[in-house]
Amino acid sequence: MEIGIVGLGRMGGNIARRLMRGGHEVSVFDKNPDAVKTLAGEGAKPVASLQKLVAALKAPRALWVMLPSGAITENTIKELSGYLGADDTVIDGGNTFYKDDVRRAGELKAKDIHYVDVGTSGGIWGLERGYCMMIGGEKFVVDRLDPIFSTLAPGPGTIPKTKERQDRDPRVENGYMHAGPVGAGHFVKMVHNGIEYGLMQAYAEGFHILRSRSDDGLPEGHRYDLDLADVAEVWRRGSVITSWLLDLTSMALAEHGDLDNFSGYVEDSGEGRWTVEAAIEEAVPANVLSAALYERFHSRLERSFADRLLSAMRSKFGGHVEGRPPAGNKS
Repeated sequence: MEIGIVGLGRMGGNIARRLMRGGHEVSVFDKNPDAVKTLAGEGAKPVASLQKLVAALKAPRALWVMLPSGAITENTIKELSGYLGADDTVIDGGNTFYKDDVRRAGELKAKDIHYVDVGTSGGIWGLERGYCMMIGGEKFVVDRLDPIFSTLAPGPGTIPKTKERQDRDPRVENGYMHAGPVGAGHFVKMVHNGIEYGLMQAYAEGFHILRSRSDDGLPEGHRYDLDLADVAEVWRRGSVITSWLLDLTSMALAEHGDLDNFSGYVEDSGEGRWTVEAAIEEAVPANVLSAALYERFHSRLERSFADRLLSAMRSKFGGHVEGRPPAGNKS
């Protein structure tokens, strides 16, 4: 299948690569010409502008926008809409706010252009592991794009099948789903990231408790000098709390036990805030998710080992680089 990709950063570039490996014809554009040149050297068709990207594709066109949420995505989709024709499709694979999806889809529908939102999880590991995708949009459009999604998805892998799923959508077992109409994909991904905040915070606090058990202020017989890398590793193997986040935690602790290569200044990328806002709209208590979000704010004032572990996990799954920390406690 033919597709154009706008944005060749940590995820966009690897999405292009995975699609090319799957036999798709990929045209690429990025404001950074070096990124375009690199992908061209790997088999992609390079273009020098959004207008030329649209011209390089046959109708009905599909264009995947993989840019940071906010103004840059907004402006890119607005410009693309001026070049696209009836029955073309814009796919937003970034972390856009779902209410913006609904508005954009309405604006594009007036031009007979389709809009699909794809909550995309997989981070910098997606090229090899595949991407878990939560998709919103019109059914016939999502079905038409299925060759793209099936190539990007992880596939069933070695995960055992869940019982009683015989009559359910088989795509879900391959790591992607049509969640519902426009906005539903990013809404599900938003809550996914809110849960991610809570899971990461639980691991970070737990390991901080383990680390602090050697503190001189505790009675001598109650102190334990625990090897955190070994604790993480043993928990990976058969424990109830095993997860990919724990795998990445184990990796980070094995590489740098004290995590002194991280300041502990933890950014939030928006979805955690939006999840809490959705909980408020729905009058749903979200105590853990709210506390995890507020801890990220706290990390920018006073940083701890737990905050450094949060930074380490974000670096491992998404390649996130810490912001510039102000002066503060690094305990």
